[in-house]
Amino acid sequence: MAVDGDWDRRSVLRGAAVVAGAAATVALLGEAATAQAGGGDADALFKAGKFEQAGRAYEEILKKDPNNVHAARQRGYVGLLANKFPEAEKYLKTALKLAPGDKETNRLLGDCYIRQDKFSLSIPRWQAAGNEVRAKWFGAVRGKPYQIHGDVARLTWEQMDPSPLVEASVNGGPQKRFMFYTGAPWLGMSAEVAKEAGLSAVASQKIEYLDGSAWQYFGVLDSFKLGGIELRNIPVEWSETDTDAADPGGPNDGIIGTWVFYHLLTTFDYAGKQLILRRRTPEVARKVRAAAERAGAEPLPLWLAREHMCHSMGSIAGSGTRVMGVNFGGIGEGAAGMSEETAKQLRIRTDYDRPIETFAHSRPTVAYPCYPKEIRLGDAAAEEVYCFANPSRNPAPNGFDVLGHFAHSFWKPYNITVDFTDMNLYIARGKAT
Repeated sequence: MAVDGDWDRRSVLRGAAVVAGAAATVALLGEAATAQAGGGDADALFKAGKFEQAGRAYEEILKKDPNNVHAARQRGYVGLLANKFPEAEKYLKTALKLAPGDKETNRLLGDCYIRQDKFSLSIPRWQAAGNEVRAKWFGAVRGKPYQIHGDVARLTWEQMDPSPLVEASVNGGPQKRFMFYTGAPWLGMSAEVAKEAGLSAVASQKIEYLDGSAWQYFGVLDSFKLGGIELRNIPVEWSETDTDAADPGGPNDGIIGTWVFYHLLTTFDYAGKQLILRRRTPEVARKVRAAAERAGAEPLPLWLAREHMCHSMGSIAGSGTRVMGVNFGGIGEGAAGMSEETAKQLRIRTDYDRPIETFAHSRPTVAYPCYPKEIRLGDAAAEEVYCFANPSRNPAPNGFDVLGHFAHSFWKPYNITVDFTDMNLYIARGKAT
């Protein structure tokens, strides 16, 4: 992982299933304000993942103190987590007027704009946040990005493990094998595929990679075709590390991240070994929602943090319902990950005799197998299943506590539909209809 939070395709996968989203306690963004509102601490509510309550508490603070930058920024962040763009923009712009140079406000507003494909508006925000790479990258996208052609694609997986793979065409070329992982943001590909597609770098940066460094490149792709769905004019990434040793996800030509999926109504059909992509319309969303309800799937909340990190509500070993990371795709035998501290607090059986030496975001780490009595997301559950406890206490960058995360192996009996417009996910046992 680069210092400013940009990801390389391989580094994001090395140990991803072990540590992604596993921090049990995380630091608040920006200053640690403790302003009171109606007897409740807005920051404490936010940190606990009670986002709607926190939003109301921040609004109360702003009524009493309209110049409170922290409250305005955090209220905007609450809106952004739920993809409520008008309210996110409203409060983030208020914070920006109060403190034009605040890097975190600029970063959040830049994210808000790219989620809406308003790339030109995001450019000055990335510049103010100190991210010239993204300013150049998004500035190179001319015209409407992520143009969607076609209505539906059903992509049979070429394999399940170590990572699901699907076929896609890059700039009209022959089919390539792409893995997918919502723990990564953008569409990434090997340097070889980028060269074949005639891509030119519009920006580059040096990133940390294992025990050294590597160069990462950014460009704009004309066409990416996934079965019956074609995306045109989209930002892409590639890296020189793609010519290194074998990829931890198995031989493949690239990775499809969250940015692609949040432009579509996506079903990760693990039980049916297929990826279903739909152009989202209100009618299509209604039909998909009705099908999920017939299958017994109740809508679960969905939040999107740091541009690509998906969260919902789940539990581990009787913890009670808490914010959990949800990572679709990727690699790993473990069904969930958590911090070692969480495992100890919940008295989860942990096997310290069999440490796992791995990498987490390009840094060496050690994790331990653990076996919680139950992990649960809605009605989906697994008992005494193989998971990981991570001793690292590196704080997550999201500003709220995350109990742990669900990973690749947890989803295998299910199909999961993720709606980034209504911000719900539906999980049902068995194949998607």
